[in-house]
Amino acid sequence: MTDLTKRQLAKYLDHTLLAPNATKEEIIRTCNEAKQYQTASVCVNAHWASLVHQQLAQSEIQTCVVVGFPLGATSTQAKVAEAQQAMRDGADELDMVINLGELLGGNDGAVQADISAVVQAVHAQDKLLKVIIETSFLNDEQIVKACQLSEQAQADFVKTSTGFSSAGAKENDVHLMRATVGESLGVKASGGIHSYQEALGMIEAGASRLGVSATVKILAGAKD
Repeated sequence: MTDLTKRQLAKYLDHTLLAPNATKEEIIRTCNEAKQYQTASVCVNAHWASLVHQQLAQSEIQTCVVVGFPLGATSTQAKVAEAQQAMRDGADELDMVINLGELLGGNDGAVQADISAVVQAVHAQDKLLKVIIETSFLNDEQIVKACQLSEQAQADFVKTSTGFSSAGAKENDVHLMRATVGESLGVKASGGIHSYQEALGMIEAGASRLGVSATVKILAGAKD
């Protein structure tokens, strides 16, 4: 893949701060960095949605908020309510965690219904939903199944990881996800991407978005 400039690469990046101890000042700094580099979005926990929305109001950068994070084991009703509140607070994109227990138990209907309920709430407001499948818990067959269920539920993206599990994004997993969904869904690689070369590798594998906290370091490796 041809090298990307800072501006080109920044459009792939969800500049992320999901640490539980993140302060208001750190959230604002993250928003300022996003505005400096013009990233695709700023991704935060729901508490910070309104602040991020306010900070990004004069930009084209999206406000991204996580739902059912990081375990995915909350009730469907709680995920829907969380998504709806986040959108009222200014969220443009929602990243929800799949119900991993039901997926691993083979209860495909419950998994799809969980995703579909959040999809319906999000699409009712013309917003975008990414489904975090947490690939570190899954084998290849389960990754394919999670992607298929997300597609059947009409999600907009599948996403590798929360960044809070034992491992983050891997190029092989991203390639498999892209091969499964084709061009019908976006693929977001997230977790453990710390350098320009790692970012390029994920894009080459098929990622159309990257969730990263090391945005400044990654972009430092790109040419102007």
